[in-house]
Amino acid sequence: MISVLLVLAGLVLLSFGGDGLVRGAVGIATKFRLSPMFVGLVLVGFGTSMPELATSLQAQFAGSPDVAIGNVVGSNTANILLIMGIGAVIRPILAVREALLRDGLALAIISAAAVFLLFQSPVGRVWGAVMIALLLAYIGLSYMLDRRRGDKAAALHEAEAVSAGAPERLWISALFFAGGLAGVLIGARFLVTGAIDIATQLAIPEAIIGLTIVAVGTSLPELAATVAAAIRRQGDVALGNVIGSNIFNAAGILGAAALVAPLETPARILGEDVWVMLAATAILLVFAFTGQRVDRREGALLLALYAGYIAWLAGSV
Repeated sequence: MISVLLVLAGLVLLSFGGDGLVRGAVGIATKFRLSPMFVGLVLVGFGTSMPELATSLQAQFAGSPDVAIGNVVGSNTANILLIMGIGAVIRPILAVREALLRDGLALAIISAAAVFLLFQSPVGRVWGAVMIALLLAYIGLSYMLDRRRGDKAAALHEAEAVSAGAPERLWISALFFAGGLAGVLIGARFLVTGAIDIATQLAIPEAIIGLTIVAVGTSLPELAATVAAAIRRQGDVALGNVIGSNIFNAAGILGAAALVAPLETPARILGEDVWVMLAATAILLVFAFTGQRVDRREGALLLALYAGYIAWLAGSV
């Protein structure tokens, strides 16, 4: 019972903490006159991935790399199949072609690089540094291209900053940031501790817990952002949030986790779940490129695929 309460408390703290962290960071950055484009590209993308980062690092410190890796792979799969599916069912998700060409290509490359990385098990610090460098290269290149061209890709990143809903006063933004950071850190500890206890008590592989409960829980900020964007008819922002979050997860979080300690990739994740993540990524990009949108039928299909995937995971326990 205590383990379940820890998981629930962790999920709540991660959800509200992640939202507060993003709002506070955007508010502070805006007051210091950082460009909306940079705020949307870096702070919003990184901020919505903070629950995944904190949880995977906490799992590494706790000696549970299965949870750390399952969290990243499961979160990226859930972001696409579950969260984009929900957003598209609420309202068709439109895609900005210029942003999709660049960020979608980056997502495909980084996702493939992450799978290659996981097959190098144990993943050491050198490979972790390579993934961090890849993420920094993406951020730097994107920012330079956006500044030079001022195209629709830059406008999308600016819209992501606006959609964060930052407080107007600096001190309130600072409170949001501090409170959000505390919530994320404490929530990650609660979630990992409770999830490991549940896995031990029920004899469920830790990788399964990471792929399901932990992954969906850490994806709650992306879910909230996507639903809000869909309701406001900002489908391009919803798609940009998911793509950006998955890029940060695959490169930044795996890289950071490998820097903490070597990552031993579970055999079942290598044999099955990384391919599900890659397939989900390919399906999303195909849907987005064909017709420049993800419509309701495609959203329903994404949800059906996720339901099937969860049922498959449950059957493999």
